[in-house]
Amino acid sequence: MNELLELSKQKELDPDWLRQLCLDAGADDVGFVELSRPGLDDQRQDILSAFSSTRSLISFVIRMSRQNIRTPKRSAANVEFHATGDDINHTARRIMKKLEEHGISAMNPAMGFPMEMDDFPGKTWIIGHKPVAIEAGLGQMGIHRNIIHPKFGNFVLLGTILIDADIKGYAKSIDFNPCMECKLCVAACPVGAIGPDGHFDFAACYNHNYYEFMGGFTAFTEQIADAKDAKDLRTKVSDSESASWWQSLSFGANYKAAYCLAVCPAGEDVISPYLESKSTFKKQVLKPLVDKVEKVYVVPGTDAHAHVKKRFKHKSPRLMKSHLRPTSVAGFLRSMPLVFNRHKSKGMDLTYHFNFSGSEPLQATVTIRDKHVVVSDGLSGKADFTMQADSDAWLSFLRKDKSLAVLLLTRKLRPKGPIVHLKAFSRCFR
Repeated sequence: MNELLELSKQKELDPDWLRQLCLDAGADDVGFVELSRPGLDDQRQDILSAFSSTRSLISFVIRMSRQNIRTPKRSAANVEFHATGDDINHTARRIMKKLEEHGISAMNPAMGFPMEMDDFPGKTWIIGHKPVAIEAGLGQMGIHRNIIHPKFGNFVLLGTILIDADIKGYAKSIDFNPCMECKLCVAACPVGAIGPDGHFDFAACYNHNYYEFMGGFTAFTEQIADAKDAKDLRTKVSDSESASWWQSLSFGANYKAAYCLAVCPAGEDVISPYLESKSTFKKQVLKPLVDKVEKVYVVPGTDAHAHVKKRFKHKSPRLMKSHLRPTSVAGFLRSMPLVFNRHKSKGMDLTYHFNFSGSEPLQATVTIRDKHVVVSDGLSGKADFTMQADSDAWLSFLRKDKSLAVLLLTRKLRPKGPIVHLKAFSRCFR
């Protein structure tokens, strides 16, 4: 009892004791990060708003079964994702209970889903587990945007616990990246979300892999609402898609791919088969995923749509409306780099000025050059095209609630410049 009282008074924990507590609770590896770490600067306010007494963070990983993730039978992969996700949350609760027995208050944000949907489509998470894991020395980010643990590879899920105590020793990030840049994730991705040059197409990944998460359900229900009757609905949504949605709603949302995780050979425990024979590894792991006959969810006219048609003759593009719809002008501007179709911008060198008035007055400059987009506050440089718009009207245009013709006639939108520049802009952000 005296030991517990002393520990409670000190609020400075021994890292070896804490590490063993976490491992005994079910973690496969763990690291500790102080709240003041510069790498958490962009998260600190959100962390404190969730748990104002936070002084340190516990980051931990739990391994997944590699073969379940690698099989082309995605039901097995999704069982593994959900089971390990439950393990993360249960392990976090066990750790917290033990800490509370020692007078240490703690909180664990959700491993993944559900999250803060009140803020959708903005920031819907309390904490970004990946940056914390990097700071905690549990790995580095691969070109596929997943954490690669130096021993377990990318076959891990992440958890974070916030505690109101200091720790006598904190982890440092590892000084190497286990990512081999073998580009197998590039070859496996059905929507081309991962570029050979390291570019990542967030919208392509989101629209396909996460179709049955978050915003995809809105798109599905709108298809039901738009249908004239059951027969008309069947022309829009197949029976297998309806069954998959029901499975996601009743059992757990299904990832459509996650092939980038499946094919990654990095990690001390994972790499041997790849080093023994790269050709055999590709034949056994990569080829079944590449050859899989399946629907791939893409927005018409996007880079992802073009990639499926060019790269995978046996995969069928399943055309869909984008469900990444901004609810504010600020959100629209923030999302532009995420939904940018860079290959549609080939040859463009244009500067756009946006001058918004009304309920959300602000100004921004968007430059598209060399297949890159840069969004900056204020109006800078000479504009090739200017859009003056009422902010609510602009959002209604983006959401297709009102037609461009009506908004132009009512002077809610006032473009200035060649119309071809507006059409080019539209192609880049479908």
